Amino acid sequence: MKILNLYACLGGNRYKWDEVTKVDVTSVEWDEELARLYQERFPNDKVIIADAHQYLLEHYKEFDFIWSSPPCPTHSRFNTSMKTKRKMKYPDMRLYEEIIFLQYYYDGKYVVENVIPFYEPLIAAQKRGRHLYWCNFRLPNILSKRKNPDLSRTKNLTNVMSEFHNYDFRKYKGKQCTKQMSRNLVDYEAGKTILSTALKIVNKNLSEQIKLEL
Repeated sequence: MKILNLYACLGGNRYKWDEVTKVDVTSVEWDEELARLYQERFPNDKVIIADAHQYLLEHYKEFDFIWSSPPCPTHSRFNTSMKTKRKMKYPDMRLYEEIIFLQYYYDGKYVVENVIPFYEPLIAAQKRGRHLYWCNFRLPNILSKRKNPDLSRTKNLTNVMSEFHNYDFRKYKGKQCTKQMSRNLVDYEAGKTILSTALKIVNKNLSEQIKLEL
C-alpha cells in the first residue's frame, strides 16, 4: 500500500503501520530536524523536506492512502483560554482546503486529523478522544484502549509523553515546542486502528469488484 504521510512530525500515527500491512510510505515534513529524526526512526520510509500542503496538490494521485495532520495551534481551544496573554492569529484555513480537496478530487482513502477547535468545525468530523478526524470512511468508536496520561497532574510532561509515545522527545534540538509536539502526536494505536479500518474497506471493495467481474 502506497501511503502519503503529510506533516509527518515524529510519526506518531505511522509507528504501528507495519503491523497492519506492507507499507510504502512517503512522509513530508518541513522541519529539517524533525525530518532527520523521523528518517532515523523509520529508515525505510521516503522522507521529503517540503511544504506538505503544496506536495499534496502535486502528488495526491500517486498514493492509495493519505494521512494529513496540518498545523493545529491556530485552531486549538488553548487560544481562547490564553487570548489575553498571546498574540492572536487568524485560524489557518489550509486545514479546510485539504479536507475539501481530498473530498472532491481524491479517489483513495484519506484521513485529515486535527485538534478539537475553539469554534464549531466548519465541516463535520468524527470526534475520537482529543482529536477530530475528517475521512471518507467510518471510524470505529474506540481507536485505542490505551489510557492517555493525566496532563493536568503531570510535573515532567516530556518524560511522561516520551513513555506514552515510546519516543524520547529530548532528542529533538529544533525550534518547535517539544511539549506541544508531544501533546499533539497521535496515539500510535489509534493510527494503527485507522489504517487497518481503511485497508479492510479497500479489500472488501476489491473482493466485491472481482465477484462482479466473474
